[in-house]
Amino acid sequence: MYFSLTPDVSYDTKPTSYPFSESDRIIVNNFFRRYKINDDIFGYATFYTKYAVKEGVKIETIAQRYYGKPEYDWVIILTNNFINPQFSFPLDDYTVRKIAEDKYGDDTYSGIHHYETIETKSGQTVGGKSVLALEGGLRVDKTFYDSPFTYWNGTQNITVAGNTVSKSVLNFDHEIAENEKKREIYILKKRFFVKFVEEFKKQNLYSKSSDFVTKRLKKTGVWWNFLCLKESYLKPL
Repeated sequence: MYFSLTPDVSYDTKPTSYPFSESDRIIVNNFFRRYKINDDIFGYATFYTKYAVKEGVKIETIAQRYYGKPEYDWVIILTNNFINPQFSFPLDDYTVRKIAEDKYGDDTYSGIHHYETIETKSGQTVGGKSVLALEGGLRVDKTFYDSPFTYWNGTQNITVAGNTVSKSVLNFDHEIAENEKKREIYILKKRFFVKFVEEFKKQNLYSKSSDFVTKRLKKTGVWWNFLCLKESYLKPL
């Protein structure tokens, strides 16, 4: 459905022969046209519902559930600014495992990808809230992991081993964690769905120019010029 809504271009197939005739032209879909939702719109709960993607669930299934047709998967792809849906959407565990094994080889399950901190409380409280000595999830180097770490507990300095406030993350665990981050996506609420599709259709109509043929078709130069078409961005609803 997505490509049935995007416009076409007519490009020259024989750039060395001039002048070009209409017989030298081929009409193709302008699949290089790109759209992006303004990032700040994701902060408005009015437009979106957060959705946690479960293992094995496909974009088409979610589109069917919320918009009535699996062909509206492109709405979810666009509203989440997925560049490559194959890898922007969470993969199943088997695929993650295979990708990791291809990427890291023998080091998949034993090689260290990086080190990161473990949330550590200082023992202090301010305003009834616990004060952290160290925020968790921060990437650090092996030197930090192997060195002493000192923090203030409110009355004195406390020194602990670095490997008690940080940990090593294996290559496979890193890939699993990165995949899990993709599970939370945004679903455009149904009351804005029709308006969004209408706006998308409008954005795919060409304006009058020297290359204009129809609202759905324009001419471009040789194939290289077609590759260099500028991106177009959807306006926020």
